[in-house]
Amino acid sequence: MTKIISHPNCGNSPKMEFLKAFNIAFAKGDTSFLIESVTDDMLWDIVGDKKILGKKAFGEELEQVNLLKVEELRLEQILSHGKEGAANGVMKMENGKRYAFADFYVFQGAKGLKVKAITSYCLEV
Repeated sequence: MTKIISHPNCGNSPKMEFLKAFNIAFAKGDTSFLIESVTDDMLWDIVGDKKILGKKAFGEELEQVNLLKVEELRLEQILSHGKEGAANGVMKMENGKRYAFADFYVFQGAKGLKVKAITSYCLEV
């Protein structure tokens, strides 16, 4: 079971609540939630590694990522403004490795919760 530690108070912001749920779903391997939360033409840029284009390719990449089990997710910050958002934190894997991450999101529009693009920075710490 994945332990979740979240410092941000997402209180009155639906987008911040969504980004919290999105990151928790990622840590827990909830691919159906993640796939339903992105646009058909979404772009996931994993900086320094690869770019994934489209919902189908996103789902295929998630299946590969889910082979690595997250033991603990620590969310340090979640921000949102207009059609953009960001989250950062640390993931501790079952194999003992720890990864710091920062993800930047572009939503389909200022009022919607569908993700159109993600830029991810991740490094082992």
